[in-house]
Amino acid sequence: MTVRTQVHLAAYCPGGGDTASGADFASFERLARTAERGLFDFLLLAEQSRPAEHRGRIPDLDTDLDTDLDTDVHADLGLDAVGQPEPVTVLNALVAVTERIGLAATVDTAFNEPYELARRLATSDHLSAGRAAWNVAASADPLARVAEFLDVSRELWDSWTPDGIVRPFAHRGRHFDIAGEFTVPRSPQGHPVVIRPFDGSPEGREFAAATADVILTRYGTPEAGRALYADVKSRLAKYGRDHTDLKIMAEVTFVGTPESVAAEIDDSVRTGAADGFVLVPHPMPGGLDAFVDRVVPLLQERGAFRAEYGGTTLRSHLGLRAPVRKG
Repeated sequence: MTVRTQVHLAAYCPGGGDTASGADFASFERLARTAERGLFDFLLLAEQSRPAEHRGRIPDLDTDLDTDLDTDVHADLGLDAVGQPEPVTVLNALVAVTERIGLAATVDTAFNEPYELARRLATSDHLSAGRAAWNVAASADPLARVAEFLDVSRELWDSWTPDGIVRPFAHRGRHFDIAGEFTVPRSPQGHPVVIRPFDGSPEGREFAAATADVILTRYGTPEAGRALYADVKSRLAKYGRDHTDLKIMAEVTFVGTPESVAAEIDDSVRTGAADGFVLVPHPMPGGLDAFVDRVVPLLQERGAFRAEYGGTTLRSHLGLRAPVRKG
């Protein structure tokens, strides 16, 4: 029997949850519970509340979105925080009110240091039993610093042996000089999942192929999606990575019938335009419910989406292998 290609789904959570207000935890909890009820892979916590307008209707892929490979996707995913709660703190609070869904916090490298952030994220992964992810924003950082930031973080996460012994850590590079011991044992997933907003430049494509577990793109036409998908996936082998080691997920908005939305999501994934989609729900309470109640069942009927979670970690939801420990 032929195994159907499975769709991966995530939901974008603005800085104020599913309302336009600020630190309203009830709205974050409502959105997280709805996404988990829909068996989504993860909830993406951003850092501002600028919502897309959907007029209360179900998102559709057949829209007039910009078809260019946007090099500022991170701006559209809400990284310019003003008066909004800190995402890792919200992530940790959501751990207590969810059981399976992955929780991804957007954190900007320009305003953090590797040791401190790696420690916070590793702690979140322990608290969530392996459901944490980092959406790596870089609003003012050159790519070289971001790459070294990621390298240092992964070296820190790898500094504990599998049998729980901490090893001294030392890194001396162009941007960071760190030595000492990492205080958090290796996390349940090995590393929190690393998500990157997509930079369409050749350098950005190489960076994604070398370092990311998930990349976030803008959805334009199926043809543009397939060209991007094939190009980025073709770069993985040179870094010793498999086709399944990187998931390409597109941000999608505006409207359609549940049947047309389900059909286009399924077709896009089956034909290699994306591995899945990040939904931007309407900002009012209940904005994600229509998709979960009306589209998810249609995807399940097609055999294109899970009927239950098959594992407990975000890596298991995404079908990602455990990271190989270096050193």
